[in-house]
Amino acid sequence: MRFQDKVVFVTGGASGLGAATARRFASEGARVAIADINTEGATRMAGELPDAQAVTVNTGDPASVEQGIAEALQRYGRIDVIFNNAGIDGRQQPLHEMDLDNWERVRRINGDGVFYVLKYGIEALLHAGGGAIVNTSSTTALAAQENISPYTFSKAGIVGLTRSAAVEYAARNIRINAIAPTVVMTPLVENFIENAPDPAQMRQEMESFNPKPGIPTPEDVAAVVAFLASDDAAWITGHTVPIDGGYVAR
Repeated sequence: MRFQDKVVFVTGGASGLGAATARRFASEGARVAIADINTEGATRMAGELPDAQAVTVNTGDPASVEQGIAEALQRYGRIDVIFNNAGIDGRQQPLHEMDLDNWERVRRINGDGVFYVLKYGIEALLHAGGGAIVNTSSTTALAAQENISPYTFSKAGIVGLTRSAAVEYAARNIRINAIAPTVVMTPLVENFIENAPDPAQMRQEMESFNPKPGIPTPEDVAAVVAFLASDDAAWITGHTVPIDGGYVAR
């Protein structure tokens, strides 16, 4: 029960990594604010947990982020941990053919959105006397792939922003780290495999994508997030931790 009496704010909490991590925090005693642009999904997720709140938040809109943080503070009185997770993939296009709206949308959600959550979230953590933040980056920030330049740009920016913020707030009792997951077996990925022309071949290809065979689950990622947010990681700040079965090392 590492998060007993703690309040955790999770963006993108209605599904995927956010939902799995919200469940993990709740299982260790946390009260959880589920922040997501999908109000219905956030409400459904909050209903699964013993003491959770659904908050409608568009992380690409600073006013929406500020309001979401305020709603969580109004209910719980404090925020101790933030999982800064909301993001999008965008369309795959060669850089010289990139649609500007694709670039702007990915940058706004994955880049500006992470900044907005840090801006308003850190203020809340300071009032609580400190806390921990975990940002969601990606292995693409550490080992490039083709045709996803906006995604790579934004996720690499999270690595730098994590370092900068960690140094800036270390003396004020706030630790800030990031995770860099490889492809994770979310419902979206499972659906992608099942709808491939040859699902068995596609599954085999994806399970051999990393040196470690298989595909991590959202629960695997949630375990790392919970560790980084806990007092077990009291001396870890400013780092981006790959969850990749050796992908970056290779």
